[in-house]
Amino acid sequence: MAVLNILSYPDPRLRTIAAPVKQVDDKIKTLITDMIETMYDAEGIGLAASQVDEHLQLIVMDLSENKDTPMVFINPKVTPLVEEKQPYEEGCLSVPEVYDKVERPNKVRIEALDENGDVIDKEAEGLLAVCIQHEMDHLNGVIFVDYLSNLKQNRARDKVKKVLKIREKNVEKQAQPSHV
Repeated sequence: MAVLNILSYPDPRLRTIAAPVKQVDDKIKTLITDMIETMYDAEGIGLAASQVDEHLQLIVMDLSENKDTPMVFINPKVTPLVEEKQPYEEGCLSVPEVYDKVERPNKVRIEALDENGDVIDKEAEGLLAVCIQHEMDHLNGVIFVDYLSNLKQNRARDKVKKVLKIREKNVEKQAQPSHV
């Protein structure tokens, strides 16, 4: 198991369209395990393979309170079941510390394969519906800030730069030997 590097907006690799997974083999199962560990380590509720620079149609999520119920969606297809859209406050591991409202259908049908290659076909509402659409966007090279105004996109880009600089400084401080 390994914690993978999460790409940060506006990294152009986040715009790559993901390819279908051809076979659920050991390589894919290892990627799933690593993605779940990465999602938990980053304190997220969802992660698309595109965010860790693996451009495959693979999503992991865990919406449980105890973070003990991971879900895996391979080659997912999402179909809205309602026309009206509802706003939800969204955030993203690739756009750290930026949150804004995005309107999406709050009821969808999810068709995919699970980590064993078994078929998933279920209706989803609320947070699950929003999360699967958010992660699906990543597989299609779309980031949630794309739904925002240019001004908000520029602010998001600036904030991410600032957050990453602070993180880098904290890592450097931790790497320095302490003098006693």
